[in-house]
Amino acid sequence: MDGVRRAGVPGLYAEVRDTGGGPGRSWRGASGVADLGTGRPVRPDMRHRVGSVTKTFTAAAVMQQVEQGRIRLDAPIGDHLPDLVPGERGRKITVRMLLNHTSGIPDYIPYAFPSLQTFPSPASARSLEDNRFRRFRPAELIALGLAAPPVGEPGAPTGVYSNTNYLLLGELIERTTGTAAEEYITRHVIRRAGLRNTQFPAGTRIDGPHSRMYESLYGVLQPPRDYSVYDMSWTGTGAALVSTMEDLNRFYAELLDGRIVGRRSLAEMQRTIPVRALDGSAIRYGLGLHEVTVPGCGTFWGHDGTVWGARTMSLTRADGGRQMSVGINLERWNEADASGRPQHHPIDDALSTLYRTAMCPTPPPTP
Repeated sequence: MDGVRRAGVPGLYAEVRDTGGGPGRSWRGASGVADLGTGRPVRPDMRHRVGSVTKTFTAAAVMQQVEQGRIRLDAPIGDHLPDLVPGERGRKITVRMLLNHTSGIPDYIPYAFPSLQTFPSPASARSLEDNRFRRFRPAELIALGLAAPPVGEPGAPTGVYSNTNYLLLGELIERTTGTAAEEYITRHVIRRAGLRNTQFPAGTRIDGPHSRMYESLYGVLQPPRDYSVYDMSWTGTGAALVSTMEDLNRFYAELLDGRIVGRRSLAEMQRTIPVRALDGSAIRYGLGLHEVTVPGCGTFWGHDGTVWGARTMSLTRADGGRQMSVGINLERWNEADASGRPQHHPIDDALSTLYRTAMCPTPPPTP
């Protein structure tokens, strides 16, 4: 972790757990500062905006409704949300396609944040400032995504990651349960997992001890700007949760042990397909879960997440014997070249070393 800090990250915090067939051990640590202005140090128990890790919580809530017979995975979304996804599109796109990003619906973020449309080489950070205190309605953001050109045919063998899908799933939870999606997820996922420091933010600020969150926006913001105060309605059930690294490890342990959803539902969540992520990389994605294979260490399940100024990675080995959750208070540190392509940075190598050391009891050599 000190190596990541030396490479350029202001601060980071982590928890690693190893049950390894014994009583289990856990390690918590932090390195660096939470506030560049005051030098206030980071702590392992700090709350953090965990971004798209939220999607696993939302997917688990949907699967609970599947178990109760209120939702069918392969039912057309138009059966549930005819006003939001009308016509032929609503008949072709299923609940499963939203969960695994094969709906063909594009991400709304470039349209809600117009200055980012040349991402990952944005012209300016103006949209980030314009939307800092803006209150979005989910239907407003969903409409932006649906109005944009499709990124594929519904049910294509390869998916395209889209936050629009998970805002639609939030609306599906609300219509099915009669309860606001954030409230349902809190009652039936967060509390069921026994999490004490995980919540959807009520306002623009994070309750409890937390770090500032610095956004570089691929070199556009120099020095990086603090976005820890932000209205998270721009991402809702897709990426708005606040949590701690301890809570994330507990959540994935409970989920993968069949205590949040049943074994049959978990098996559905772990049926993966290739998906193109927002940064263009290829990932293996199920229903709200990433599959990550680490050579020499095994297969891991979990999710990563980014919002303005914060990054999170949470992974649990398939047998539950090893867990890692890491929060970082800097995001998009890679400066873009003349063609707009983000360039490699020493932080990338330092993080790779940290992740492999944390996930592998005896780290294999880096290929």
